[in-house]
Amino acid sequence: MAAELTRLTPRDRLLLDLLHEHQTFTTDQIHTLAFTSVARARIRLGQLYTREILDRFRHYQRPGSQAWRWTLGPIGAAILAATRGDALPRPAAVRDATARLAMSPTLTHLVVTNGFFVALTGHARGHDNIRLGRWWNEARCRQAVGTVVRPDGHGVWVAAGHGVPFWLETDLGSETLSRVAGKLDGYAVLPRARAYPVLFWLPTAAREANLHAHLARTGVPDGVRVATAVADHAAEVGGPAGPVWRVTGTPGRVTLADLPTSGGAVWVG
Repeated sequence: MAAELTRLTPRDRLLLDLLHEHQTFTTDQIHTLAFTSVARARIRLGQLYTREILDRFRHYQRPGSQAWRWTLGPIGAAILAATRGDALPRPAAVRDATARLAMSPTLTHLVVTNGFFVALTGHARGHDNIRLGRWWNEARCRQAVGTVVRPDGHGVWVAAGHGVPFWLETDLGSETLSRVAGKLDGYAVLPRARAYPVLFWLPTAAREANLHAHLARTGVPDGVRVATAVADHAAEVGGPAGPVWRVTGTPGRVTLADLPTSGGAVWVG
């Protein structure tokens, strides 16, 4: 481990921190986060894997091959623990954690959620005066709001110094619309300082249309702002940063930077 400390680049350290916080990324996601080409990302990831800085897994898929999912390896986890003054994890414990993640029923949900924030980060890399000012995982969200609601993520999108905070709900289409809409009741009781817009990241246009129809019938709780976007459509027009957000009760679509906010607005210099 001591020898590896002298070989890690600042980009390697950034990647270790991100994996510690968000558990796993695909090769393409890591390329978007930190590299200028997929080829360079693959070469560096392969080197870090060989040195046990990183680990990886993927599931059998036919036809073709599933993209690698990257996680911390035994040496990478030990370096992070030493940096934080924590006890060094046993290599077997690190590999067990990777195996549990690989078999987790929520893995796809995690990859999609991380992909949302990765897309924002990638967009910001190519534009001046834009950045993802905050990116919280599900666990960090629970620390902030307790068990009242369980957001999949939280972020602050900063454009020209103006921060738009939001809660993210990643929808894979597996829950009933009533259950999805029912999550808004929890957001309605959050304090004004946490009254951020709730964004639903949806898999299909049909799912989005049905959700809006459901909300039109049942209503949105007072004080809650809701916006939706479709992942497939967003990919064609600039990703989640683009003009893809449909605000309930409002015609047209707006960019993430133009979402209406209320008491939870954040200004960032």
